[in-house]
Parts: sequence; C-alpha cells; structure tokens
Amino acid sequence: MNNYELMVIFTPVLSDDEFKNAQRKFTTMVTENGGNVVAENPWGLKSLAYQIQKKTTGLYWVTEYQASSDFNEKLKIQLLRDETVLRHMITKLDKYAIEYNHRKRSGIPTGTEKVQEA
Repeated sequence: MNNYELMVIFTPVLSDDEFKNAQRKFTTMVTENGGNVVAENPWGLKSLAYQIQKKTTGLYWVTEYQASSDFNEKLKIQLLRDETVLRHMITKLDKYAIEYNHRKRSGIPTGTEKVQEA
C-alpha cells in the first residue's frame, strides 16, 4: 500500500450537498477497492489561476489515502468521466510528506510557520 494525495477541483455550480456527495463518491471508491482514507480537507470555493471551461472559481478538495498502485488508474478513469470535475492531480507521498501532513493535522509545529512579531 502506497500513500497518495488527491486534489480535485470541482465545478463551482455545485450545491453543498452535491459537493459532499461528490467527495463521498470518491472516498467510498477508495475504501471499496481495499484502500484507506487517511484525511480529507475540503478547501471550498477558491479563485483559479486561469479559466477552466469558462469558469474563474472552483471548489477545491484534498484527500490523503493509502491504496495499491494499480488502483490509481481506476480512480483516474472515474475522475475523467465525472462532469463535475474540472481538474485533478494524484501525488505519491514519500515518508517526509507523510510525516509533514501528520504534523500539520495534529497541530505540531512543522518548521514552516511564519514567526509572529509582538
């Protein structure tokens, strides 16, 4: 089992329920194929750097999961078929990225925070 991070940009016209259902669809796909969802982080509506399908904003969602390497092809096919997905990116995480994400989630200082001036 390898560790991966999936970032998806959904179309901004989705309602809150549709956005949650789309997230649930991909997380259940991970678990049904023997994977494990480690963390989810819905960022919400953000501006895009450039227009995608004539849209200037998108609903961002990031999830970290564990799965076998052949599962990513199945996931990629489903992401490409889904009309609500504008863009997606799957990244394989190394041991340092896994540790960094764990520290960030648990509130432990990661060493990349800005120093606050008094």
